[in-house]
Amino acid sequence: MLFHVTMDVNIPRDLPADERADILAREKAYSQDLQAQGKWRHIWRIAGQYANVSIFDVRDNDELHDILSGLPLFPFMDIAVMPLLRHPSAIRDDDT
Repeated sequence: MLFHVTMDVNIPRDLPADERADILAREKAYSQDLQAQGKWRHIWRIAGQYANVSIFDVRDNDELHDILSGLPLFPFMDIAVMPLLRHPSAIRDDDT
């Protein structure tokens, strides 16, 4: 199943620098592993914001929930999820 996910990140300004650096390093490794597995198909930064728009390709709602709640930055995120379906008027099969 494909999902459009918007993530707005709000890291507290008073979070100690070493803790922030650790969380960001773990977040990068976790997200890149999911991208390598093909589960996190696309990720785009939203210009001027600490936010992204992503496309996930996962088995079901439960798998997406497990992935998102496993993000090291999850406690600092506002997340919006929209399930996607192929549009019947689409002229190409976008598998990448």
